[in-house]
Amino acid sequence: MNLPDNIVELKAIISKQEAIISALMQRIKELEMQVNSNSQNSSKPPSTDGFKKKSILPKIKHEKQGGQKGHKGNTLKKISNPDIVKNIPLKICPDCGGDLSQIQKVVSDARQVFDLPEPKLFVTEYRNEKCTCPNCQTMKYSSFPEFVKAPVQYGNGVKSFAVLLNVVYKIPLKKIKQLFSDLYKYPINEATIISASEICYQNLETTEKNISEQILNSSTAHFDETGFRVNGKNNWLHAVTTMAFTYLFVHINRGIKALKSTKSLISDFTGWAMHDCWSSYFQFTNVKHAVCGAHLLRELQGLLENGSDWAKEFQSFLLEIYQFRKENQDKTLPEWTIRYDKICELATNEEPPPIITGKRGKPKQTKGRNLLNRLINHKDAVLAFSVNPEVPFTNNQAERDIRPTKLKQKISGGFRTFHGAEIYARIEGYVSTLRKNQFNIFKELSDVFTSKNYNFDIST
Repeated sequence: MNLPDNIVELKAIISKQEAIISALMQRIKELEMQVNSNSQNSSKPPSTDGFKKKSILPKIKHEKQGGQKGHKGNTLKKISNPDIVKNIPLKICPDCGGDLSQIQKVVSDARQVFDLPEPKLFVTEYRNEKCTCPNCQTMKYSSFPEFVKAPVQYGNGVKSFAVLLNVVYKIPLKKIKQLFSDLYKYPINEATIISASEICYQNLETTEKNISEQILNSSTAHFDETGFRVNGKNNWLHAVTTMAFTYLFVHINRGIKALKSTKSLISDFTGWAMHDCWSSYFQFTNVKHAVCGAHLLRELQGLLENGSDWAKEFQSFLLEIYQFRKENQDKTLPEWTIRYDKICELATNEEPPPIITGKRGKPKQTKGRNLLNRLINHKDAVLAFSVNPEVPFTNNQAERDIRPTKLKQKISGGFRTFHGAEIYARIEGYVSTLRKNQFNIFKELSDVFTSKNYNFDIST
């Protein structure tokens, strides 16, 4: 039976409108997810959340606020050898007014006040001697120490303090100059700070190699990267870290070109590489891959807030394994892989197929479909933490070590030169390693200026 032409035309119009409505509904959903995105359901940084910050990982319910049982506090404690001792005389009886000046007394109690002396620069003057040699009848002079090269100069302590303020504490050069003027009445020259940073950078070359070797010998390493501006253009700071060591390097690329460069470590690493789902990492087959669970939880939370059933189930699944691993370090459950596959099958049926637009390139997929594809393709990496005790659940170690760079960027906006960024990366990585191993940062940094061949084996 042939339908009238007007009905055929109406059906074609309706079919076309249904396709448009479906595309618009999908677009509305994407825009709603974009508007409602935060650090809990996307890759946005926590700084965008304002005061509404919350951890994506569950906390133990029975924990109370404040310091937990067994936590070692950092309160002041008395020392046995104070710098100054002041006795408080007892001359008159506070009750009857009797004379106590001639009576022998003993110390009843002692209280200590920790304070700062008035800041001042300590000046050492080196004086050489001269005389006429009685044998050759020529004038002879004693030599100044090698590090004393000018009539007036700053010492290693000042240089270390300036580098510490600029690189580690992110204080701009002009502010450091002002600080020195306020504290010591000597406004240190900006060129002096830059020169000290350059010397520190050069003298740390061997130490940086030692840190790299320690990371390469580790069973697990964390990899991450973040973008920052160098000379007005976007560059990338790459981090390779462990619980004890931090290695940072700068590259103009984020992906495979940077990871295959001579500065990178991943090509020579053979242990567990913890990272996010950035595809460039998976091109290296010499490492055992592990995917950050916190990244997955955030993406699943974003889908869950938009009504995804499979995302809710997968998020609960990951958190269940996370809690189980915290309480049972040496146990695994074989049904985890079975449940994993079942949830992925549920997601395959739930997520809409790719939208075919007729344009060139791959058909556009939803965020849920993209995440599902990664979960299927990298199943072993996602579940690595569940069967390997040395693999953590998150990549928080690398994110914590890379966070100071974001603070540096917020304060200064970026670096003027690529070499300036390299100086920052090497010194920041060295100081981060010192802090992890509880070394005295100022003392060790001062030692860097003592020799061009400075070689501090951090493993000791």
